[in-house]
Parts: sequence; C-alpha cells; structure tokens
Amino acid sequence: MHVNVFDFSNLLASSTQRYLEFVRVPSFSVGIYVLDAGDVDKQIPHSEDEVYYVASGQAKMKVGTGNDVRSFNVGPGTIIFVPAREDHLFYDITERLAVLVFFGPKDSGQRAV
Repeated sequence: MHVNVFDFSNLLASSTQRYLEFVRVPSFSVGIYVLDAGDVDKQIPHSEDEVYYVASGQAKMKVGTGNDVRSFNVGPGTIIFVPAREDHLFYDITERLAVLVFFGPKDSGQRAV
C-alpha cells in the first residue's frame, strides 16, 4: 500500500498556479484551486463529477445554464457537488478563495480549472 500525507497549508503556500493537482490515481484526482479577490473564474464544464470543499475565502457560485441557473454564497466549510458537464463558476469573489477539489473518476488528459 502506498500512502501519502499532505499539508494543505504548505501546498497552498508553495503553489504559484491557480490550480495545483497533487493526487492522480485511476479512480480520482485531487487539487487546490485558488482565486484571488476580484478574479474571474474561467472554468468550463468538466468531463468528470467533482466535489469542491471551500477551505477559505468568500464568493458566490453559479451552477447551471439558461433558466436553470442556481446561485449561492460559498465560504469556509461549504461543500458543493457538481455533476460532469454541468456549467459552473465562482464569481463575486470578495476574499481570496482556496478550494480543495476532488474529480472522479479521473479523465485521461490535463484539465484547466
């Protein structure tokens, strides 16, 4: 068995990227997504289901398209499930957002979060 232990604070502090993937196995992947206050989230729908855990920050999230759009506030402790291929993005980011992101099952290519 191969076990890894990660320190979220250290990963966050050392990352210079908007998205830092730190686990990729056949069944899922995990990364940290960071958006600064005022940033524009340019996500496009992903081919995988995903779960967001907001570790810190304040923003709103929009999920859906057309007449079926749901918007809600997010902050520390918010957990969001977004099905594969669903439109979604963070907006009105008022405080630096640090989000733990779980994708599963993993896709075969690189992703742009």
